[in-house]
Amino acid sequence: MRTPDKSEMSQGEVAYATLLEAIRGGVFQPGDRLREEDVATRLTLSRTPVREALRKLESDGIVEHRPRLGAVVRALNHTEVVELYEMRMVLERTAAEMAAKHAIAAEIDELEELNEAIANAVADPARAASINQQFHRCIYLATRNRFLLESARALNNALMLLGPTTLADEARITVVCRQHQDIIDAIRNGDAEAAGASAEAHLQTSLRHRLSVMRG
Repeated sequence: MRTPDKSEMSQGEVAYATLLEAIRGGVFQPGDRLREEDVATRLTLSRTPVREALRKLESDGIVEHRPRLGAVVRALNHTEVVELYEMRMVLERTAAEMAAKHAIAAEIDELEELNEAIANAVADPARAASINQQFHRCIYLATRNRFLLESARALNNALMLLGPTTLADEARITVVCRQHQDIIDAIRNGDAEAAGASAEAHLQTSLRHRLSVMRG
């Protein structure tokens, strides 16, 4: 199904899409207060559609209402982060296994290019994080399974609530790119078992790093 562009959306839908992208892009972080007037000014929107967007984001579980504060971007606690990564491990292991069976050469080449782009974005964590999302989406697309792809999309809202990217230093990016390469090599070799194991190991490492960052 084609995604409508903003010219086809209502003002409330435009506000929702704009605010959602701002949260996804880190303009607003978990724990940030979202005052209607401030959000409207910052995103060049009217207050009424912003109010509508905030209500929808609250129903989506992205925003929560706190006494004396109002709307706040929800932050995941330790248990929720672990649960999220456990679900990602299940889905991404399955995705890597299926990609090893179905991916064509062009898709594998794209994974190589995206991984190289992540390595080259060491000075721009936000760009590295965006490319990293493309990398994982590329694996899901290579599965040829629309239901698995839809399951992955269902986690997107929760992933936005993890906070700042962990791809903030060269050492971390080096580890990520090396683990990505293990996944790519297994997919290229058609080795479903190795691809799945590499994907799970990658998520295990990511979870450890995320929890370490949360501990400060």
